[in-house]
Amino acid sequence: MSKIPKELEKAIVELPAKEKDKMLLRLIGKNELLVQQLQYQLLENESFLGDRRDEIKKSILRVSKMYHDTPGWMMMDMRDLNSRITNHVKITKDKYGEIELTLYLLNSFFDNQLKLLEKYSSKSDTIALYIAKRTEFILKKLPKLHEDYYIEFEQEVNKLLERVNNYAPAYYVRQMGLPKSWEY
Repeated sequence: MSKIPKELEKAIVELPAKEKDKMLLRLIGKNELLVQQLQYQLLENESFLGDRRDEIKKSILRVSKMYHDTPGWMMMDMRDLNSRITNHVKITKDKYGEIELTLYLLNSFFDNQLKLLEKYSSKSDTIALYIAKRTEFILKKLPKLHEDYYIEFEQEVNKLLERVNNYAPAYYVRQMGLPKSWEY
C-alpha cells in the first residue's frame, strides 16, 4: 500500500467532519473485509464470538456427513470450510477459535469420512498432504496461545495425531517429523 504524501494528509485532516465522514464511508464500502471487521467491532462484541464459532461448526458437521465420491471432492469441501475459518479469524482476530475450528474440521472428517482417509493411494495423495499440513499448522499455532488453554486441546490434538499417524497422511506426517502425541 502506498504512503500518503504529507501535504495530502494535512489537507485531509483539515477537511470538515461531514466531508470526511462521506469519504470514509465510501472508502469503507469498497472493502468487504473492512466492512465485516467494523460490523464485528462496533455492532457485535465478544459475546457473539461463540455464536460465530457454532455456526461454522454446524457447517463443518453438515458437510463432513455428506456423501463424497472421491477424496478430491472431499478436499474441495474441506478447503472451502477452511476458508470460512480463515475469514472468521480475519474478522474477529480469534486465535483460539482458529485452532478449535481447524481441529474440529479435521477430526470431523476423520469421524465421518474414514473410508476415504483410511488408506493411502494416488487418489488420496493430495488430501493426505493437505491434512498433514493442516495438522502441522495447528501444532505451530498452539504454543502461541496461553498455557491455560492447552488442557482444552490436549485430547483433540492427540486424537488427530493418532489418526494422521495411522491413516492416509502417515507418509507425509513422518516426512514432516510430526509427533505421535502432543504434551504441553
